[in-house]
Amino acid sequence: MTAHQLKELEKRLWEAADQLRANSKLTATEYSFPVLGLLFLRHAFRRFNDARVMIEEKLPVHPQRGRRAVTKDDFQQAKAIYLQEKARWDYLATLPEGKDIGEEINEAMRLIESDYEALSGVLPKDYQTFEKDLLQRLIRIFNDESLDRMPGDVFGRIYEYFLNEFAKSGAQEGGEFFTPPSLVNTIVAIIEPNHGIVLDPACGSAGMFVQTGHFIEEEGENPATKVSFYGQEKADTNTRLAKMNMAIHGLEGSILQGNTFYEDHHNMAGRCDFVMANPPFNVDGVDKAKESVKNDRRLPFGLPKTDNANYLWIQYFYAYLNPAGRAGFVMASSASDAGHTERDIRAQLVKTGAVDVMVSIGTKFFYTRSLPCTLWFFDRAKEADPERSDKTLMLDLRDVYRKVSSSIHDFTPEQLRNIKAIVGLYRGDHGPFHATLDSYQNEVAQSLADAGRFWQELLQNKAAKAENLALEVAEEPIKTAELKRLKKLLSHAHKELAAEAKNRLQSDELKKDKVRRERLQNYLAETERRVQAFQEAADHALYFEKEWTWLNDRFPEGAYRDVPGLCRVVTQAEIAANDYSLTAGRYVGVAAQMDDGFDFEERMAEIKMELADLDREAAVLAGTIQEHLTALGL
Repeated sequence: MTAHQLKELEKRLWEAADQLRANSKLTATEYSFPVLGLLFLRHAFRRFNDARVMIEEKLPVHPQRGRRAVTKDDFQQAKAIYLQEKARWDYLATLPEGKDIGEEINEAMRLIESDYEALSGVLPKDYQTFEKDLLQRLIRIFNDESLDRMPGDVFGRIYEYFLNEFAKSGAQEGGEFFTPPSLVNTIVAIIEPNHGIVLDPACGSAGMFVQTGHFIEEEGENPATKVSFYGQEKADTNTRLAKMNMAIHGLEGSILQGNTFYEDHHNMAGRCDFVMANPPFNVDGVDKAKESVKNDRRLPFGLPKTDNANYLWIQYFYAYLNPAGRAGFVMASSASDAGHTERDIRAQLVKTGAVDVMVSIGTKFFYTRSLPCTLWFFDRAKEADPERSDKTLMLDLRDVYRKVSSSIHDFTPEQLRNIKAIVGLYRGDHGPFHATLDSYQNEVAQSLADAGRFWQELLQNKAAKAENLALEVAEEPIKTAELKRLKKLLSHAHKELAAEAKNRLQSDELKKDKVRRERLQNYLAETERRVQAFQEAADHALYFEKEWTWLNDRFPEGAYRDVPGLCRVVTQAEIAANDYSLTAGRYVGVAAQMDDGFDFEERMAEIKMELADLDREAAVLAGTIQEHLTALGL
């Protein structure tokens, strides 16, 4: 399944499910967990069927008794959930009309929980609150046959997509269960969690763990053999969401419910290789009089006096790390230069040398609030290196984003790669930078080749040529510098062709001649397809050339350098001189404005000339097309 096909499937399933919610009496919050439970059940059935086939193929055949029965242990070894008959999707999808489908789904969930202690109390079992018709229609939506043909990991992607969409639709408050993928991916790209103990003490729906799993798999490794996941989550529903999310992605971990301010269930201080989190911002009301808070060894720099938990979280993340551990977490922007005792704690943190990278993120990355945020990164291995411990990378990404909608921003995959490349250069690792530029060049080259092929197919189509419809043009390589001009030229010529064809199709002569009419319609449809293919290939080439230029122009020597408005490496002394502020914008300055001697009147004259040239070229193309059509008697 291609990425485009997956996006189309995700969108189709979501729109169908969300349409049902819109016509029901349920809120997004009431609807989200049960729907995710159905998606979990559908995925479990798919894995069950795949595993059963694989298990049965490997079972030895006894001469008299034949193959033995498949057991629950067989499924466990195949990393699949064993499903009793009444817990299987095909049983639920074929229930007779009179059955109570809500209770049947509840029973399916209970049966799974009875077989797997790790899922006990996790799965939703309140389907009796749904209208019968709503449940039946949801079952039909997830009974889509295409779900049986796609790779197993696609279910995990669909589950993530639904989590994302529920977060956008208001099924969470304050971003408590869902961290936007762009922020998760940035954290993973910078700390590279590929071994050992990974902890998230505010794990929400376990998005950090899931992306870590993707990261390790992309390196060709198995997460189960490389990392151990430990999570803690305050809210019961979020804890259950996290366990379902882990299960649907085939990941194992210990996720416990508890209030991290007062309970440290995993006792991980000083033991973690990686810590990742998106804790709730600016929490007040923490009871600092409790002994568990006053004597907490996770607060090595002391209790802040302000009624704000940001600097409790920040200290936890530092204290959990082992001497070589890395942490990456989301924090309110205000924490980067908060005053009073928070400033004193921040000063002690800076003096350890562990503060590695500070990243300023712009507004609209969260779905339920538009505030900016900051990503903090610790690397305790720096503490033992006198040269590295004195340096911190300040990275201001407030002007780096993709506009998804008027209220939502994110990072493109290429922007994420650029971020990783910059951090790599800062750390002395040039590999990601060169690999990124090489991949962009390859994309441009491939897209140019595709654009050239589509251009020639468009103008020298064999089928059209046989009917004297094709345009003859000189064979020459297409370069990115020509693409914008060719796109405009082609768009203009295509509009004229379509207008002329419409007139001819409406003529009395063609209305009477079915063969000629269909021939013209087929030619127009084929031309439309090829025009679109050329435009897409051209856009692809221009996009990757732009990304290559963005990264290469800022680091032309292939080595790190400070870039005004984007990044700067600062020393502890400079941070101290700025009252220990860790706000990147204070240090990176403003991007230099390019003075290219812009002359408005001259540029307008150039545009007028360009338009005249395009009009002339389009007229020539349109005339040639009309000549071919006339020669055919159309």
